[in-house]
Amino acid sequence: MLNLFLLQALNGLQLGILLFLVAAGLTLIFGVMDLINLAHGALYMVGAYLAATFTALTDSFLLGLALALPATLAVGLVLELLVFRHLYGRDHLEQVLATFGLILILNEGVRIVWGSAPMSVPVPDFLSGSIPVVGTLMYPAYRLAIIAAGLVTALGLHLLVNHTRLGMLLRAGASNGPMVSALGVDIRRLFLAVFGLGAMLAGFAGAMVAPILSVDPGMGDSVLILTFVVIVIGGVGSVRGAFVAALLVGLADTLGRSFGPILLRSLMEPAAASQTGRTLAPMLIYILMAAVLFFRPAGLFPARGSR
Repeated sequence: MLNLFLLQALNGLQLGILLFLVAAGLTLIFGVMDLINLAHGALYMVGAYLAATFTALTDSFLLGLALALPATLAVGLVLELLVFRHLYGRDHLEQVLATFGLILILNEGVRIVWGSAPMSVPVPDFLSGSIPVVGTLMYPAYRLAIIAAGLVTALGLHLLVNHTRLGMLLRAGASNGPMVSALGVDIRRLFLAVFGLGAMLAGFAGAMVAPILSVDPGMGDSVLILTFVVIVIGGVGSVRGAFVAALLVGLADTLGRSFGPILLRSLMEPAAASQTGRTLAPMLIYILMAAVLFFRPAGLFPARGSR
């Protein structure tokens, strides 16, 4: 039972890290630009497809990843210039409708370019197999690499946001964007940098998950829902909040699906417990969100200036 708990805890940590990579960029975009971007999950999908394509062309996952990141950045910058720049300052309903339409366009574009059949990316040879973690517990090396890469990225974002001039502008923009613009900062360039960073982080998450999940059209839709849950729990505009909330959501989702039916067996018949556990498990993250919002309506770590 202990090994099962540790295994699922690591799975939850890995899911949380991936959610953080997607949520960090989206929470900055919403916090700084006041833009609701439903198409952010599509950039996660684009990153996965680009990684799959470049890996196949170069026969190297590392090279494929290195090429997919700037390519996703370029896609994000083009979308910002062509689409999102015209949505700043618009009503949130207009942003939702426009970005939802963009989801449909990007999903169909992926089908046109790559087809509807799922693509797969092989796990790099040097990260294949499992390594001992605790005692006899073995865990896939690639999944540990995802966790390590996510933690390094989180540290880099912390340093960027809290110890650089760009980070100072991001924090100031999240608190009072009009004032930052009035002080002479080129707000359009700042928005472009924020959107490009968010797109690249989403693409990085998609590229990292490609070897363990099938790459298919619409794969970003499900992760988008979890990403918004993470942002709400953590606090809009807070990278630290996104990190903590992503880990909480990942652990709650994974451990709930694994141990919910086991715990319910002490209260009901095994068959009923299994069915009830499968029904309740997907609800746990929303129960967690409701509980957090009841006690902290602005989230766990709201950005300065949030109410």
